Amino acid sequence: MKQQSLFPLTVRPTTRAIADAVRGVGAAALPSAERKADDARYQEVRCRSALNHVEGMPFEWTLNPYRGCTHGCHYCFARRYHKQFELDSDDEFASVILVKANFVEVLARELARPKWKRDLVAMGTATDPYQPIEGRYRLSRQSLVELAASRTPVSIVTKGPMVVRDIDVLKDVAAASKCTVCMSVPSVDEDAWRTMEPGTAHPFQRLKAVRALTRAGIRAGVLMAPLVPGITTARHGIDATLAAIADHGASFVGANVLHLEGGTRDHFFRFLERTYPHLVEGYARLYANGAKRAPKAYSQAVQATVAEARDRTGMSSHGQSDGGRAEGRDGDEVEDDDSEMRPEARDALLWETAVIES
Repeated sequence: MKQQSLFPLTVRPTTRAIADAVRGVGAAALPSAERKADDARYQEVRCRSALNHVEGMPFEWTLNPYRGCTHGCHYCFARRYHKQFELDSDDEFASVILVKANFVEVLARELARPKWKRDLVAMGTATDPYQPIEGRYRLSRQSLVELAASRTPVSIVTKGPMVVRDIDVLKDVAAASKCTVCMSVPSVDEDAWRTMEPGTAHPFQRLKAVRALTRAGIRAGVLMAPLVPGITTARHGIDATLAAIADHGASFVGANVLHLEGGTRDHFFRFLERTYPHLVEGYARLYANGAKRAPKAYSQAVQATVAEARDRTGMSSHGQSDGGRAEGRDGDEVEDDDSEMRPEARDALLWETAVIES
């Protein structure tokens, strides 16, 4: 017997209504969610606001037209946000996507308010604005049109080469104010990509998008974020990734080490147990007692390795005009810490403190 939808088909529920309906029942409470060719289910919702105010970040406002992401990266910090809607941070994060169908209309109203000060707006802080469904809904593109019209500066973080589709609008944003695109490419290692980023485009497709953006005059760079201890932190892997980034003409590069919080932590440890069981003990030490971040000394060691590789490729001359910082997808500042730790001491730290480097 077919389950009846909890919502009238002609009325889109709010995100709060979704959370209330799903609580205690799970995604089965969303039978009206439409299943697409990628086998994910898409539930259109009605949002009350588009611009989200944040504090303690390099920006004051975020935009997220979708919730959940079919890229399904196992380390993604945004997994924990799915729990806000009573959905889980495991399979449902990548298979039940909330689409804010009225997002552009709401955004246009907010940008038209006299009190809007045209502060920097970040896109891609809780979901990828260029995940595949954007090809149908075009909410990110239409949002950029509104942002350009209001002369609002924009920073985008994405793993989606689809961003090149919107070069024309990105040019409008840049001409009206300021526009930066940060492409997330943690590593060009194919095994790591297939294992940890199952729904994403190949790393070199993303780098080709960076090349296309920079050639079009858009400021575009790469975030090696996150670097995952024991999987993508080996020196040879960092060297290869930085070389590829430099070859594709990125305007800047930033990096940070994996941090784990809430549902993301729970999911990632389950992923390790299935896929990299030999690393579980090392991670338990590195992120001991529920720590969200690796010890500072470890992060500094990894950052120093990145800095050395960046210098060897000449990336410094490309100019990290953010004063050595770039924006992380979760709003964290990604710092290039040019630690003076001796290489031999750093190598020992990477071995003893965390996990065995491959």
